[in-house]
Amino acid sequence: MELEPAEAPRGRRPRGRSRAEKSAETRERILDVAELEFSKHGFEGVTLRAVARLAKVDTALLHYYFDSKRGLFDAVFLRRAEVLNQDRMEALDRYEAEAGEAVTVEGAVAAFLLPVLDRCANAGPGWRAYFALIGVVNNTPVWGGETMTRYFDPVIHRLISVVKKALPKAREEDLFWSYHMLSGSLTLTLAETGRIDTLSGGICRSEDIAAVAPRMVAYASAGFRAVCED
Repeated sequence: MELEPAEAPRGRRPRGRSRAEKSAETRERILDVAELEFSKHGFEGVTLRAVARLAKVDTALLHYYFDSKRGLFDAVFLRRAEVLNQDRMEALDRYEAEAGEAVTVEGAVAAFLLPVLDRCANAGPGWRAYFALIGVVNNTPVWGGETMTRYFDPVIHRLISVVKKALPKAREEDLFWSYHMLSGSLTLTLAETGRIDTLSGGICRSEDIAAVAPRMVAYASAGFRAVCED
């Protein structure tokens, strides 16, 4: 038999949301809408007016929270970049501490890639929109490079420092070129364009991250060694 829910004390109303809580919820809703719009249309294809309409707020509120469209874009990008960077930094630190002098290229690359790919495999629509946005930004020559530099360079340099322990004779330029090619593979995969579905006649599916992960680790690791040990 189910128990009847306890009655609230008489004269005491349930606590409503505070102004700060309502403000935080509104801000998150705006960021969610903007994230999806930027991922579909790029920076230039999105207007503050359109984001405000879809988020069901006044345009003035976007200026209040974010100042400008670039401010909104930066807030969208930073929100999940912080999570990804923390996941990867922790994975790289943990791997290096556990491996000690026995660091391998595969171990370093896996520590860098798997936190992202695992999140992508289990991502909801918000994360999928963000990963698509990364693909757009990484291929935007005017300001995309500056954005990627600002948010992701520290964790990339951390990866290269760990790989260099495994390949102590590697030249700096070879390490960076190898990462450059890894970055292209990763962002194309995160974008889930469906290109490989068509190309392979359905044998491969772009959303099959479980199939991608071990192959990308092996492919990127072999690439680092082939370039850096030459």
